[in-house]
Amino acid sequence: MHRTMKRLPLLLAGLLLTSLLGACGGKTEEETVSAAGGTEELKKIVIAEPLHLTGYLPLYVAQREGYFEKRGLDVEVIQASGGAHVTAVVSGDAWGVIGGAESNALANKNNSDPIVSVVNVVNRANVYLMAKSGTGPASNSPEDLKAFLEGKKINAGRHGGTPNLLTRYLLVQLGLDPAKDVQLLEPADGSTVVTMVQQGAADIANGAEPQISDGMSKQVWDEPFYKFHDLGDFAYSVLSVKKSTIEKDPETVQKFTGAIIEALQAVQNDKELAASILKAEFPTLSEEALQASMDRAYEDHLWSLDGMISEEALKNDMEVMIQTGIFTGDYAYDELVDMQFVRNAQP
Repeated sequence: MHRTMKRLPLLLAGLLLTSLLGACGGKTEEETVSAAGGTEELKKIVIAEPLHLTGYLPLYVAQREGYFEKRGLDVEVIQASGGAHVTAVVSGDAWGVIGGAESNALANKNNSDPIVSVVNVVNRANVYLMAKSGTGPASNSPEDLKAFLEGKKINAGRHGGTPNLLTRYLLVQLGLDPAKDVQLLEPADGSTVVTMVQQGAADIANGAEPQISDGMSKQVWDEPFYKFHDLGDFAYSVLSVKKSTIEKDPETVQKFTGAIIEALQAVQNDKELAASILKAEFPTLSEEALQASMDRAYEDHLWSLDGMISEEALKNDMEVMIQTGIFTGDYAYDELVDMQFVRNAQP
């Protein structure tokens, strides 16, 4: 009896230690922010992207550099092609989406809980036209472009997607009928761009990095012969969430926006960091292709400097939809864009 009583405190201490260790072991690394700040369970959110593109680099930087994590967020990015990136938010499978503001406008026509853009990422029309190697227009004059494009098989991308709309917009501006004067190929899978030209299924393709550099390295095409970024400010790739998310959980939207703005600044101010994240996200690209992608992005002023979506950027985006007949009716900047979180995140 006496020996049992002496061992009891040791047994209790052992059980207590085991219990504490078990409790700590139950927490994953994702749930632990820092020893100094204590433990905090990260809020898991999902962002849907239509394709894995170098233009989305600020989003990947925020992920890999811990900008989300230090704000209490665990952000997963999933690919949802064929227009499913927008419907993933509508259905609730994703918290947010990266893509064109015009896609949100289309989805909102039959949506009681509209999708609203909260922060900018790519502020240029990030679409380029490439022709089969050894071919191309005599010049970029409207006359030469029209003569070259007429009768060609053009991989324009998914019907209703921004690259497709921009291609149609150019054809209309040149006086060509997209339905009669060219053959538009509209695959839902945007990753087929290089292959279709390589196999002779298309004469011309539209695309962005890393597709451009990939096609050039395989000698499928030469430098792009036409760049849509000349349209100026353009809400090409913005991050958007449901209106109900803004109303019910503004704190999470604010944290997410703050992380993206920090990433935008990092991409502009630290090209070495940007290049390292790009390499990690696209490990199969050659060093030459990676450098070409970076050079093109900075030369064309691809990324937003401050996360703001201007009225002009939205207007230029929507004008393409209206001119091609994809969008009819009215739209309002304040219904599609909410910049309160960007303003709140400014120093």
